[in-house]
Amino acid sequence: MERRDFLKTTVGAGFALVGAKLLASEGTGADLNDYDPKGLPTVMFGSTGVRIPRIVLGLGSRFCHMDSDQESYDMLNYALDNGLYYWDTAHTYDNTIALPSWKSKPTELVISEVRVGEVVKKRRKEIFLSTKVQAREPDEAMKQIELSLKRLQTDKLDMLKIHGVETMDEVNQMSQKGGVIDILTRLKEEKVTRFIGFSCHVDAEFTVELLNRAPFDDMLIAMNHYTPRRKHLGIAWPAVKEKKMGLLLMKAVRPKETIEGLHATDLVKYALSLDGPDALALGMDSIEVVKSNLDILRNFQKLPPERMQQLAQQLAPFYRHENLEWMQKGYTDGNWSCRA
Repeated sequence: MERRDFLKTTVGAGFALVGAKLLASEGTGADLNDYDPKGLPTVMFGSTGVRIPRIVLGLGSRFCHMDSDQESYDMLNYALDNGLYYWDTAHTYDNTIALPSWKSKPTELVISEVRVGEVVKKRRKEIFLSTKVQAREPDEAMKQIELSLKRLQTDKLDMLKIHGVETMDEVNQMSQKGGVIDILTRLKEEKVTRFIGFSCHVDAEFTVELLNRAPFDDMLIAMNHYTPRRKHLGIAWPAVKEKKMGLLLMKAVRPKETIEGLHATDLVKYALSLDGPDALALGMDSIEVVKSNLDILRNFQKLPPERMQQLAQQLAPFYRHENLEWMQKGYTDGNWSCRA
């Protein structure tokens, strides 16, 4: 079936969706759980009714810096063939950001959604597909969502998130009538996306307020990133669970380049052993990395308290701002610049 434009007008003009009823019937599969985890352990994702693997395939900067399109397609297909069917991307993910130290500056632009779309068009029904909108202005947000759908070569998403909410000012801006929160809510009603959520990299206090602004289904929050994990543990996580939302962690392996003796596999196991989060979003950039994470998941056993305490002690210095490269003025990570 040929693709079509799904937007008739913007929200500001009272937007409507072309063929909304048809979109509702297309879906991504027959049922909420019409996915095959290939034997991987799964968990019920909040109150969505969908079971997901406890590791989500992260398709951000690492994925965009893979050397070739074909290599990326091979990795995507391998991951899906082995049960990693929750795919997490974003409108702004590309290879102009977070260049690994061992990579040369790219000569061609690589956009995550475009790469992902080449596999999505062939295997859409097998994938729980999530992307994120960056813009805070309604008209620009609508344009980004429309372009994301075109890049991903689909008419419908499983999850649409607001990308990287940082401040209470943003929460208030997006909560205005006709704002970004209204857009996501309406798109869920029109079944362009089954679920809606948001991601957060920074302080957790304002996220509790954000949770009350819309019927969000999911929060994706950084674990080891800009701020101490304890703020998320004590403030955001209980609020999410009280609302029976899905809770995903990201940035779990962040300190491995900073703290001697920490290994990615240990950090993944540590994050999977925490009480509260449903699953862990991990950036992957090769079949070898996918295999490693699959091995962890297939053989996972919750770490004992003494091992969790050992790792927590190793992580403790990481939370002091003077030790964090990305807390220094001018540092850019992904699409975020430190404004300290």
